[in-house]
Amino acid sequence: MSIAFTFPGQGSQTVGMGKDLAEAFPEARAVFDEVDEALGQKLSDILWNGPEETLTLTANAQPALMAVSIAVLRVLEAGGLKLAEKVSYVAGHSLGEYSALCAAGTFSLSDTARLLRIRGDAMQSAVPVGEGAMAAIIGLEHADVEAACAAARDAGICQIANDNGGGQLVISGSKAAVEKAAALATEKGAKRAIMLPVSAPFHSDLMAPAAHAMRHALDKVEKHNPVVPLIANVRAAPVRDADEIAQLLVSQVTGQVRWRETVEWFGANDVTTLYEIGTGKVLTGLARRIDKSVTGIAVNTPADIDTVLKTLLG
Repeated sequence: MSIAFTFPGQGSQTVGMGKDLAEAFPEARAVFDEVDEALGQKLSDILWNGPEETLTLTANAQPALMAVSIAVLRVLEAGGLKLAEKVSYVAGHSLGEYSALCAAGTFSLSDTARLLRIRGDAMQSAVPVGEGAMAAIIGLEHADVEAACAAARDAGICQIANDNGGGQLVISGSKAAVEKAAALATEKGAKRAIMLPVSAPFHSDLMAPAAHAMRHALDKVEKHNPVVPLIANVRAAPVRDADEIAQLLVSQVTGQVRWRETVEWFGANDVTTLYEIGTGKVLTGLARRIDKSVTGIAVNTPADIDTVLKTLLG
């Protein structure tokens, strides 16, 4: 019976997130100050005051979500929690993988913020606006979605980007190919195929220029083996070696986020509770749908933090 900390990805951001933590806890405030300094920008001002369209920009949303997650973690640590003693694994959804690695000591907070700014900029600029697309396919099996992507590849690149579980898969690639695959998925019996309002085709081969940028950035940054293993997005299995983790982070830019398999791995390996550290409850909801033996608990408010500390520290 063990626990894991999970960290949310893009889409969970909301204007105002983390403000109550920063006002209540100096440890949280220090996280936002350090991220602001690392980026040379008052990201905290955008975080707390918007406008929403500025926060939603990939280059802002990624370090912002990470900052809130680490602020929650630092408050937990100030309350006496030692990650390596109480938590068996960490995992994060897409950009959340960087939050998880910062939490586990692989990257410093400042380096994580800078890496995510590079990642956000590189992903945004990899494909001209309008050429790529993503779509959510609801209620179809993985193999059927894969078949729809394969049948649409005569129109361009198309692949599964996220396997979120609970009958939700996201496809990504060239706009024409994604639209064709979405139509084919509907014909195959998908309940819904929804084009997503995203600015780039994340986790597709079109992101190759961004993968190259991340390889260069990760080669230069100082890294340490995580204090607890990471369940990596592209492998859905534990990794402990910092250099191997860096290679997997490069693969993740163009590869599939295997979240369903990650939660299934937790369930099969006696991880009974997933604490979602940061903003929102997306991963908590997915955990419930993927494996009933795994409990998801969102931790983002001062009250949530109090509850977790009482539960884990007694």
